[in-house]
Amino acid sequence: MSTLATLAVLALAALHAYILVLEMFLWTTPRARAAFGTSAEFAAETKALAANQGLYNGFLAAGLVWGAVASDPVGFQVSVFFLVCVAIAGIYGAATASRKIIFVQTVPALIALALVLLVR
Repeated sequence: MSTLATLAVLALAALHAYILVLEMFLWTTPRARAAFGTSAEFAAETKALAANQGLYNGFLAAGLVWGAVASDPVGFQVSVFFLVCVAIAGIYGAATASRKIIFVQTVPALIALALVLLVR
């Protein structure tokens, strides 16, 4: 993969690591509540659910890092797989939770995917 594609994949991994932290550890804080548009009551009631969701974001981050650091062809294949997973998760999240997810998750994943595929 090119340096630019690798950096894009790693940036998306960092975003998902940040989402993991927000969902698993900071869910009830004002910062996370503002990011996700939740009330204190809702955050308290859904803390375990959010932690589970955060864990999945951690798996996405781990897969993206794996794809970025592995040598090709494995690095390319893993990057494509996890970028597609992120894009699909973003589409589902936008359809079911908040439309802004399409811009936070899907668009960056598709840009990174395009960069990965362009250098192939």
